[in-house]
Parts: sequence; C-alpha cells; structure tokens
Amino acid sequence: MDLYIITGDLKMALLPIQHQPTVDKIYKYYVDKNIEWRRPHLGSSLLGEDCQRKLFYSFRWCSSPNFIGRMQRLFATGKIEEERVINDLRNIGVCVYDRDPSSGKQLSGFDEDCPHHSGSVDGIAQGFEESKEWHILEVKSASNKYFNLIKKQGVLKIKPLYYAQVQDYMRWFKLTRTFFVVVNKDTDEIWSERIYYDKDFAENLATKAKRVIFSDAPLEKLGDSESSFVCKFCDYSDLCWHCGLALPSCRSCAFSTPEVDGTWTCGRREKRVISEFEQKAGCENHIFIPNLVPLEVVGSDPDAGTIEYEGGIVNGAGFIKSVDLEKEILKRKIE
Repeated sequence: MDLYIITGDLKMALLPIQHQPTVDKIYKYYVDKNIEWRRPHLGSSLLGEDCQRKLFYSFRWCSSPNFIGRMQRLFATGKIEEERVINDLRNIGVCVYDRDPSSGKQLSGFDEDCPHHSGSVDGIAQGFEESKEWHILEVKSASNKYFNLIKKQGVLKIKPLYYAQVQDYMRWFKLTRTFFVVVNKDTDEIWSERIYYDKDFAENLATKAKRVIFSDAPLEKLGDSESSFVCKFCDYSDLCWHCGLALPSCRSCAFSTPEVDGTWTCGRREKRVISEFEQKAGCENHIFIPNLVPLEVVGSDPDAGTIEYEGGIVNGAGFIKSVDLEKEILKRKIE
C-alpha cells in the first residue's frame, strides 16, 4: 500500500520501500529454470573437495542444494563472462574450440575405466602469446577480494577446487598446460595464469573419484563438529549432524549399483540397467542404504526387500515406504 505525505496543498505518494515483487519474480524464474540439480556423474568441478562424504552425498543425490534465485542468476552471469572471454581471445587471434566440431556439443572428458567420473571444459585453445602449445582453457569470475588473492598467491593456494578441476581435464585430454583466466567482477580486470600438468596429483584425483563412486556407504566426514568451518555452510550438514534422511531415488537405494561401464543396475530386477530418468524417479521397492538411515539395523530380508531398524521400523514394500520413513522416525521420537 502506498504511503502519503502532505506538502502545502500537494498530496504526494511515497513509493513502497524494499518491496520488490518484480525482482522476486525474476529470482523465482531462475530457481524454476534450474530446478534439475542432479548430475548423472561425479564432476571435475567438485572433485577437489576435501570432504569425501560430501562427494558421496552429491553423487548419490542425497540432498538438493539450496540455491536461491540470486545465486542462480550469478551462475548464469559466469556463463556470460565465459563466452565474452572466449570471444576476446578469438578477436586477438587465439584459436579456441569450445564445442566438438562434429557434434556441436560442449567438449567433455571422462575416465575410460570409470565413466561415472566426467566433466566438460570451457575450451581447448592454441596461439597464446605466452606459448604456442595447446592448452585447456578455463574461465572464472571472482570478487575483488579473491581476484587479488589469486593474482598474488595463485590458483592452487586460493582456489584448490579450480586447480583440481583443470588437472582432471588435462589428464583426460592428454594436455600438459591450462590457460586459466579470471575476471574481476568489480573492476572487469582480467588476470591469467598458466598451470602445468601434475601427473601424480591428477592420478590421485582419479583414485579418489573411484573410491567415492564405488563406495556403498557414506565416507568419512571432514569436520569434527557441526560448527567446524567446513561443515557450517555445507548443504549436507543436516544429514551429517542432525540425523536427516536422504532423498529417495535409485542412487540412495540399497538395491542399486554403479557399474564400471558407467551404468547403474538394479539388484531387484536381475541387475537390469536403469536409465537416468528411472534413477531420478525411483520405484515402490526403494529401500535406503542402511548407512543413510540414522537408526540401528536390527535385521533384513533380502528376498522380501526389507530392512528392519530399532523400534520396529521396517523399510520396504508392504511396510514403511522410503518417502514416509523420515516422517515415521520423527513420529516415533516424539512419542
């Protein structure tokens, strides 16, 4: 509702302060547009994370990240900056491939012996003033604070996730150099750093990825308490510290298995391959991986497809469905 002030004989309307439904609607658009957050693979952009439990939760789609509309729009701004830098490089004579010439799709790489581990590069480029060799091209934007820190101390020190990401890419594409570009969000200054391939580091990342992907239970957590810096702002803090329950999907089901060829199979259906769509939808026979349930296991019946927990709680077809399990656990605690 508008407010009014009286100046002499003139009645003036004061527009509402800090009420912006149009802006809210813009933010909502970005949230709705980016509603699908479940990646089918373990991406290189995440693999530099120190907490392997966080990586397990992400790969198994245990919880949706809480990205507000403003953040979603910020991610879109980063994509625009990437396209702008690629055009800048082409304008000065650098050859940049940001798409596969034969398919038109973004350039992607993956582990040949573990296709669940993959990612897409911003580009592959040649013709820089610093070197005529082919490079992985990676473009990021950063606040003034982090931009200046990267300039002073380097990507490895300030943004180890970015460093791990490009090491992964160099191993897949068999290149030994990355041309890393960062743009200052506040001043539009551009900084570049050339990063060399570290074979041992990259191979350790591949080993780490396999450990996360083929683990049938959450791995060790990094923080020693929920107030630890690494845990405080984590999307999975509730699962780790407050006995929250994972979202039901094939990825959180005790019957599903990630196979070495990059597929997922269902043990309830004679190890039939399940599509990405089916994985997201789940089915009526879903039962949680026991380590994802904050209760002690009492027994199980593989033939019936059920697991029994303390307090007489049975998860499985004909008993408590996975979608209702969290509600049932909370009900029992209240009682």
